[in-house]
Amino acid sequence: VRSAPNGGQARGQLSRRSAVGLVPAIGSALPAALGAASPLLQPAAPAFAASGKSALQIPDFGIGAWAWGDSLFWGYDSKRDGDLREVFDYTVSEGVKFFDTAEVYGIGRSETLLGDFCKANPGAADVRIATKFAALPWRTKPETVLAAARKSADRLGRPIDLYQIHFPGAWANEAYWDGLAQAVDEGLVGAAGVSNYGKDALRACHAKLASRGIPLVSNQIQLSLLYPFCLSNGLKAACDDLGVRVLAYSPLCLGLLTGKYTETNLPSGPRKALAQKALADPGYKQLMATLTEVGAQGHSGASPAQVALAWTIAKGTTPIPGARTLSQAKSNLAARKLVLSTKEVQQLDAASAAVTPILSPDANPFPKVDKDTGLRMYDS
Repeated sequence: VRSAPNGGQARGQLSRRSAVGLVPAIGSALPAALGAASPLLQPAAPAFAASGKSALQIPDFGIGAWAWGDSLFWGYDSKRDGDLREVFDYTVSEGVKFFDTAEVYGIGRSETLLGDFCKANPGAADVRIATKFAALPWRTKPETVLAAARKSADRLGRPIDLYQIHFPGAWANEAYWDGLAQAVDEGLVGAAGVSNYGKDALRACHAKLASRGIPLVSNQIQLSLLYPFCLSNGLKAACDDLGVRVLAYSPLCLGLLTGKYTETNLPSGPRKALAQKALADPGYKQLMATLTEVGAQGHSGASPAQVALAWTIAKGTTPIPGARTLSQAKSNLAARKLVLSTKEVQQLDAASAAVTPILSPDANPFPKVDKDTGLRMYDS
């Protein structure tokens, strides 16, 4: 249990075991792999100008690398690293050079793979990599953000262009913001972002960084036709008001918007139950029919996945779909060329609204409120 300065237990106490339950399932090796009690790394030479004034320009499309190394959720197999390298090389050759990863993806494996792929590809010199700091309950100091950033940069073998707080913590959130600001000030990372932050936490973090002359560049949140909540709860609007770019993760809702799953062809692992729930809902089937119809009528037979990605672009966000095969990468990148009409977006909005929610924001494991400050941290 975290100790308060007076030797007692902190307000809103949580055991380490229960606190770890607040973060996504990311494997039992986390404490050792991410340095729960390891000494801080020594500072390296600054990779960026230590001004904290410049902001990374987020592109309109990127690739998420959650599946690159994650065996628990995505069944990663190192024997297929060649396929991932092929995806990376193709994506770069097509001019998409923004990749998102995190220290917890494969317990660092995703970062290592991205770094290796960058080194091996002469065309990757201008690739921009975003990675994320895990707000684990034993990390309570600004220095832990800096230490984690140095370890991520070491695995990547290159500077971090965008460093994000991966999810709200149950406490110590202001300490994380101080560490994030210090990382930018020292030139350790190029720009600052957050992920899974609700509108109140977003505004507080934005103000904290702004007081030091540092822009909050992005908020990476879940958004898809099957998880559209940020569009109606004020979160997307808050991002727009502050000039914070939305990075839309899981824009295909874990593959459920591709149309490839049926009652007899289900995904494996944790996604199986979600697919079964979706397939039992007539509203989901109507949404898939609408995606197919929109793709067929005005977009030369574009696939449901491509139309779903185009919808997230039409909402003014940067989608970062994953890709484990070359065919998936080609399909995803083709969505950049689709421009949906206002009528088509409204048609998809209506179909989305008729679906019984498969995932609920309340069911997500992220801490909803900072136990020390009372600040609401998470919306959807």
